[in-house]
Amino acid sequence: MADRKIISIDGMGGDHAPRIVVEGLEQIAKTHPHLDFLLHGNETKLKELLASSPTAAPRTTIRHTDKEVAMDAKPSQMLRQGKGTSMWNAIESVKAGEAVAAVSAGNTGALMALSMFILRKVEGVHRPALVGSWPTRKGVCAMLDLGADIAADAEQLVEFAIMGAAFSRAVHGVQNPRVAILNIGEEELKGHESIREGARLMRASNLPIDFRGFIEPDKIGHGNVDVVVTDGFTGNVAIKTAEGIARMISDMLKDAFKSGPFAMLGAALILPALKGFRTKMDPRNTNGGVFLGLNGVVVKSHGGTDAVGFAKAVQVAASMGESNFRQEVEENLRRLAPAVAAGPAPAEQAAT
Repeated sequence: MADRKIISIDGMGGDHAPRIVVEGLEQIAKTHPHLDFLLHGNETKLKELLASSPTAAPRTTIRHTDKEVAMDAKPSQMLRQGKGTSMWNAIESVKAGEAVAAVSAGNTGALMALSMFILRKVEGVHRPALVGSWPTRKGVCAMLDLGADIAADAEQLVEFAIMGAAFSRAVHGVQNPRVAILNIGEEELKGHESIREGARLMRASNLPIDFRGFIEPDKIGHGNVDVVVTDGFTGNVAIKTAEGIARMISDMLKDAFKSGPFAMLGAALILPALKGFRTKMDPRNTNGGVFLGLNGVVVKSHGGTDAVGFAKAVQVAASMGESNFRQEVEENLRRLAPAVAAGPAPAEQAAT
């Protein structure tokens, strides 16, 4: 039997908390019997909800607090006033060693700021990154950074590659992840200097990573790489664009199949295929972004998700908490150091 693991939960974070939080714990408790939960928030509300959660309730310990982080709170404000909130306490439990990971569907900026303040960065990591999962034709790939920071230089892109590969192993179960840097073309001279220098560092560092060079945005969905590396601004734009297009396609299909009786009949005939498509594109199945590069695991759930999505975020937290992610990242950061010390290659003219 697997060792029991405790996941720390912000019970009050999210648009529909605490209801969907407790419902999500009930779902994950049924499929992961070795998980226990440390639930932070209003004890009266949480106890009432747990009364209808027979599987999760016996494995859940409530830590009461009346304080919570508002969804519109400024990160700087929470650094000054966030102590004792359900979000702060959930992260603090990871630092104290009470839990292997924390999960919150609350304010993203506040969660990032508090996670960095409480857990601090891993030695050798310049900036943490937010990694998420992106559906592809062949499964799913990891993409980072999705917005923990705006820019990234060459060395930081390689750090993201190291952390993304370790994440892919821990969460997606890919033994030898294929890694690529997002660029405007696959040719060596494409892109700005940081991207081209990042690729050079990847090749010169002798890292045990299957580096595939550059990948264009329209190729991500093919599923030929397992990790896509980029700066936070580009990654955030890319993921939101993809999500918007997916919703547009879904809405257009619904409108088309409701356009008349023959269209409705056609929809009925291909219903099994449509269900498979909907499952593949369902954002709940890829819910759970992880702040990588910290001395502890913190998972960000979408604020507007339901119980299914929140359960998936807890599953991501459990996979990370049970892995040797931290050791792998630290070892590969040490391998990277000699390549960085060797300095950049001579500047070349960027192609567009």
